[in-house]
Amino acid sequence: MFSLRGCGRCVAASLTKQRVPWARLSGDGAAPWTPHFDVVVIGGGHAGTEAAAAAARCGSRTLLLTHRVDTIGQMSCNPSFGGIGKGHLMREVDALDGLCSRICDQSGVHYKVLNRRKGPAVWGLRAQIDRKLYKQNMQKEILTTPLLTVQEGAVEDLILTEPEPEHSGKCRVSGVVLADGSKVYTDSVILTTGTFLRGVIVIGLEMHPAGRLGDQPSIGLAQTLEKLGFVVGRLKTGTPPRIAKESINFSILNKQTPDNPSIPFSFINETVWIKPEDQLPCYLTHTNPRVDEIVLENLHLNSHIKETTRGPRYCPSIESKVLRFPNRLHQVWLEPEGMDSDLIYPQGLSVTLPAELQEKMITCIRGLEKAKMIQPGKENHSCPSLCVSLFLPFILWLGYGVQYDYLDPRQITPSLETHLVQRLFFAGQINGTTGYEEAAAQGVIAGINASLRVRREPPFVISRTEGYIGVLIDDLTTLGTNEPYRMFTSRAEFRLSLRPDNADSRLTFRGYKEAGCVSQQRYEKASWMKSCLEEGISVLKSIEFSSSKWKKLIPEASISIGKSVPLRALDVLKYEEVDMELLAKAVPEPLRKYTECRELAERLKIEATYESVLFHQQQEIKGIQRDEALQLPKDLDYLTLRDVSLSYEVREKLQFSRPQTIGAASRIPGVTPAAIINLLRFVKTTQQRQAAMNELPKTDQCLCATDKLEERHL
Repeated sequence: MFSLRGCGRCVAASLTKQRVPWARLSGDGAAPWTPHFDVVVIGGGHAGTEAAAAAARCGSRTLLLTHRVDTIGQMSCNPSFGGIGKGHLMREVDALDGLCSRICDQSGVHYKVLNRRKGPAVWGLRAQIDRKLYKQNMQKEILTTPLLTVQEGAVEDLILTEPEPEHSGKCRVSGVVLADGSKVYTDSVILTTGTFLRGVIVIGLEMHPAGRLGDQPSIGLAQTLEKLGFVVGRLKTGTPPRIAKESINFSILNKQTPDNPSIPFSFINETVWIKPEDQLPCYLTHTNPRVDEIVLENLHLNSHIKETTRGPRYCPSIESKVLRFPNRLHQVWLEPEGMDSDLIYPQGLSVTLPAELQEKMITCIRGLEKAKMIQPGKENHSCPSLCVSLFLPFILWLGYGVQYDYLDPRQITPSLETHLVQRLFFAGQINGTTGYEEAAAQGVIAGINASLRVRREPPFVISRTEGYIGVLIDDLTTLGTNEPYRMFTSRAEFRLSLRPDNADSRLTFRGYKEAGCVSQQRYEKASWMKSCLEEGISVLKSIEFSSSKWKKLIPEASISIGKSVPLRALDVLKYEEVDMELLAKAVPEPLRKYTECRELAERLKIEATYESVLFHQQQEIKGIQRDEALQLPKDLDYLTLRDVSLSYEVREKLQFSRPQTIGAASRIPGVTPAAIINLLRFVKTTQQRQAAMNELPKTDQCLCATDKLEERHL
């Protein structure tokens, strides 16, 4: 047993308080403190909280280590969850009994479904969140989770032991070393370090070591990972300044009201905690040519924009937008930060200019011209020079950039376990992603698989045909990323099947049976909904009338009466003007009971809308699933592999990514269809020889499917 103790110094456990006793922060029902846990999660952000809760739900005694307990559930950047693509991830996290969707339903101040002009397959559930309320609710959830213990501490090192011979990897993690020298032993470790790995905050030409404003970075752990041989990259992100609500002239801005009724994120909830009429509005303004001038005239004072480190493509800073899209007006959404907060978050105005230039730029924007001085209370920041921002007119604190280390995600498996170190899992921004939702999605999968690894059970893997979580992880592990990865619906090939409304039917049953991460209550709710949907669709198919009769029953529908072919009720429900309420009025029996539950009625409408196209998409999905079922041997050394025709470039790519299936190998850039066929032939020949030597029947599916695969276009 050994550790990499010489890898550098990490930060103290907390900036403002002494180490908190174990027992006081243990969740109700947690096991008494012991130096050994089944799973240890490092980091209390969105990935860490989901990972810790998921591991505990799976029955593992779990320890969550975080620099400061009072920052658990903190929304470090935007005060919102969801959106296009991101809302799908939240529904899937919820289907696996994750936390963030339920907490958002208890903490939102403005709920709205985006992309309504398009079909329900790409609708994006989104909500503005009360920062304070979200943090309170998340901490309450985490600190009362059975089998979960929370402890303040910073991890300085990993304890490593000899690897398990039946798994790939050069060593196995067996514990962590804290900054005070104490050790915690464990069977699995999950790293969810966010932007803390050698994090640096940037404002203008000033740079300060920090993971985020007010928190020190993690230096020693970053050096430990580098010494272990992980390929480390550098990314950046940013956040805008916050503005005092009272200084904004909202009367001249475009107002956006919440949806009525508000759609909850969680399948468990029928509604959210707050009525639509009590929710807060958002407002829209725009930049102008004067903003562009200020940015362009002062690029020499902005080291963040000059750095070669890649920032987010789809949520860029205002400097990046001005450079990339010259002579355009850019949207700035003014979003509330809470019910009793006097702060406004200017979405779309991430900036790292010096303090005085941020103030100058903001006052050029419509609605923000007249700023009042505010005198906030003193705050304890780790970067003293940043405190000047507290006394600028109407800017409570500055926008700033963050640069941080991430690890090439091609170094992890689809279960999020690393190739190099056994039982070590990565989740969140450490894998190159950006966003709360992407972090939460990885966290829940890492937590489940870390627990399954302890129990020596097969990993829980979601394919890209099963969910957006599968798309996210497959993109990361096969393609990698050199810029912060964000989820969009356009990344999913089968988005008509992977809708936000059916995430429970896709994932809840698997989570319950294969991972044990889903509660009995959620399982029964999903089972009831599945049964009602199947019954409802069957009834709708059984009701048939002529088109002329349907037109008389529902004159609002644009039904053509020229055709004599009878129409099913399911076909009539496909018309845009028709919903279950209207259909049930026309045919009260037996359809009335299917309108009693709003969610059921809406899901029947969606199922009818996509009935015809889903049949064809399911055929395509089956083809992809056949590829995914063709497993590659885990111990293949592609660099020394003989008797197979593979270019050195292909060998390098396969050796680095180590795909587990033929489907995953075929998606790696640069791996040609010919290389896939040659690889399959080699595997077939090798396994035939092995089977003959051992006199064992061939069981691998890839042997019987090779000839068919060769005939298909890859």
